[in-house]
Amino acid sequence: MRKTWRKYWHRLGPADKTFGGLALAYLLLHLVNAPIPLQVLTGISGFLLGVVCLFRVARYSMRRAIWRLRNRLMVAYVFIAVVPVVLILLLVGIVGWVVIGQMAVYLVNTELGHREAVLLRQAETLAHVPVRDPQSAISRFTVNLRNAFPSAEFRVSGHEDIIYPRDSELESPPSDWSLASGLVIRKNRRGEERLYAWAHVVSDSGNNVTVVAPVTHELLADMVPGLGDINFMPLMGHVRQSHLPMPVNFADLRLSWVYPVEIPHWDSPQHHSRQYLLVETRLSAVLGIVFGQKMNWGEVALTICAAVAAIFLIVELASLLAGIQLSRSITGAVHELYEGTQHVKDADFAYRVPVKGSDQLAELTSSFNNMTQHLGRLLVVAKEKERLESELAIAREVQDQLFPKDVPYTKTLELKGRCRPARMVSGDYYDFLALTEHSLAFAIGDVAGKGISAALLMATIQSTMRTQLGALNGHSPGPPSPSRLVSTLNKQLYANTSPEKYATFYFATYEESTHSLSYTNAGHLSPILVSGGNVQMLGSTGTVVGAFPFARYDEKTVPLEHGDILVAYTDGVVEPENAYGEMFGEERLQDLLVKFAKADSSEIIARAMEAVDQWTGGGELQDDMTMVVARRI
Repeated sequence: MRKTWRKYWHRLGPADKTFGGLALAYLLLHLVNAPIPLQVLTGISGFLLGVVCLFRVARYSMRRAIWRLRNRLMVAYVFIAVVPVVLILLLVGIVGWVVIGQMAVYLVNTELGHREAVLLRQAETLAHVPVRDPQSAISRFTVNLRNAFPSAEFRVSGHEDIIYPRDSELESPPSDWSLASGLVIRKNRRGEERLYAWAHVVSDSGNNVTVVAPVTHELLADMVPGLGDINFMPLMGHVRQSHLPMPVNFADLRLSWVYPVEIPHWDSPQHHSRQYLLVETRLSAVLGIVFGQKMNWGEVALTICAAVAAIFLIVELASLLAGIQLSRSITGAVHELYEGTQHVKDADFAYRVPVKGSDQLAELTSSFNNMTQHLGRLLVVAKEKERLESELAIAREVQDQLFPKDVPYTKTLELKGRCRPARMVSGDYYDFLALTEHSLAFAIGDVAGKGISAALLMATIQSTMRTQLGALNGHSPGPPSPSRLVSTLNKQLYANTSPEKYATFYFATYEESTHSLSYTNAGHLSPILVSGGNVQMLGSTGTVVGAFPFARYDEKTVPLEHGDILVAYTDGVVEPENAYGEMFGEERLQDLLVKFAKADSSEIIARAMEAVDQWTGGGELQDDMTMVVARRI
């Protein structure tokens, strides 16, 4: 439990920890009734840090929520498809609400202005026409204003003094008023401010006519029948009895619109109060009044709108479901590929992702399965290659042990040898052997092929040669016959190896007492004898070993004078080609040996191999390079 709390505590940032501290500090300050300014400061600081922490939590939650591709696609679909549609619908709704609301206010203002005009015309009539019969004037007045303002009052003062009704307490307005009409705020008998429609006319004959009519909820509702509730706020208060029509259908929404109106006061024409004309109606009511009531156009329009909205909703839901299904198909394939990568990470290359459909995702899934299959094969190959390289390294170590480490000592002959394999192991062979106290033998060979099989055959040749020399050593008064040894080697190789396995072989013995070199060349490249600046090629005395069981081999003897050098080599020295396909050749090797004849034997070998590298341009060896140098001292 402690580890869990520590884990969460370390995951919190400085802002989160500070917010927690401020929240705890505010709670403590509130409990101990600390000074209000300190509490306010702590609370404001905590609130600001809380907003920052809330933003971080929201961002972290959003990142976690959209980590999966499916959620990311759904969010993208919402932002690309749903949000624009919602914004368009919202815009259409706002515009419709503004237009319909403004139309409702326009209808009310138009009707109210019309009635105010009727009131003004009646006042002008009373002001300019002499009143000979007050009763007749009152009758005309009530008839003309019966529909517009049933509760209207008027007062004529000047030459005539007429008031209607008789119990009216209507007084003439202040002298600041001249010609006026419209709405006015006036106190009633109880001293309460109420809204009135009025007209005030001063005639040339000296009569002043003032006509007023109270504006009530019922009067406003009857101005535009069927429209709804009309009110002036805050002067008139709330509507006690609603005149809002019943909805036609679910799309017949209730709509409210406010229109500001500046209304003067009766006692002070310069003093105006802002009132708000509030119209509460329904869409069907406004549309019905605008388009006409005979065919109930409002209901028809709303029915069409409802049908279009339902169709639009169905299409949007179908699009949403199609988008979700498409997203599921995409994210499902991606999730399966993700699961496949987890199996590949665990080296489970046998796992196959299910292929669904025939689209590009299915092709991608198939490609992934093929890739994992090839990876499994490559892994097997890589492991096998690693195993082979390990075995080759061991074989290389074993082969290095086969090459002679010690050179037999003689007073008059110096031997040096070196082998550079083209691969890990070599098919070339060279060996030095001590025969008697005053004689030795050396050999060089080149096995057909490369790699492990050639190296094994090379080891077989060495083992056979050493076995034969060991068997003859001590039983023969002089050095063994090279031709006899090579002939025996040929028969044993033919008998113990496959027919395609053979090797070129050069074997020589040196007798110190006579300073003579006896050799048999079984198909090997002719060694080069450099004596006093002259070059002699020691040609072949028989065919390769291991190919023909009854092959005959001859031997030859050459004397070695003081300073003579004999160089035996394999085809990896003279046959490499340059960029133009031209071989290094024996002539260049001969020139090099003549040039460095007096140099140390090791330097001669190094110079020769360096010349070959320069000739081929370096890089990987084309063949094994082996060279043996015998110098008469």
